[in-house]
Amino acid sequence: MRLAIITARGGSKRIPKKNIREFHGKPIIAYSIAAALESNCFDEVVVSTDDSEIAGISIKYGAKIPFMRSEKNSDDFSTTSDVLHEVISEYLKLSKRIQYVCCLYPTAPFIKANDLMKAFDMLMSDEYVDLVMPVVKFSFPIQRAFRIRENRLEYFNPENAAARSQDLEPAYHDAGQFYFFRVEPFMAKKSLMLNNVKGIILPELKAQDIDSPEDWTLAEIKFKLNQVSNAGVLIDAYHTKRGGS
Repeated sequence: MRLAIITARGGSKRIPKKNIREFHGKPIIAYSIAAALESNCFDEVVVSTDDSEIAGISIKYGAKIPFMRSEKNSDDFSTTSDVLHEVISEYLKLSKRIQYVCCLYPTAPFIKANDLMKAFDMLMSDEYVDLVMPVVKFSFPIQRAFRIRENRLEYFNPENAAARSQDLEPAYHDAGQFYFFRVEPFMAKKSLMLNNVKGIILPELKAQDIDSPEDWTLAEIKFKLNQVSNAGVLIDAYHTKRGGS
């Protein structure tokens, strides 16, 4: 069995009702639900939440709420891994054999069905891979990062201060969208920090972590830019097919 789990706790403090706030015309969680359903990778798409309003909206957009999240995993200290372990454990109690799970975040409107399909193919094609996740390249070499000590800037790695950017190894960060993994190693470790991980590289314009009002604004701008870009591609394809403008 393949399961998509969208983690959507209520009670966001920095952005009130963040998981169901309207984003370009619909609740932001609807994008994660739609991508999971459109991918056809999953037997069930479920939302883990402690909030009845989130549950109602999730059901409206096609997800299932087999049970509400426990109080234990609804506070500020519960981790994503804790929530995933709870959901998987409940399914195992019903004698449902789950082999693969994809954890999707509810505030990730850039998730695409094609990326989920690609991640699943990567997981299936290599038995030694435990988890696949999207990553984004840092726009500036981390080897030339500064820290502040006693009001002064100093390099973390002074030996790289004069190095050319193209000579430094690229570094990547979590795109904050999804984690597609094998259940067996996850349940053994009770953590997403698994041993064998592969990444899908996304362009910076197709990812945005949303933790503050400023992040939300950036996400809306990026989303609109992507829509304009996609429209341009469609127009170009149309003209090419017709043999000119």
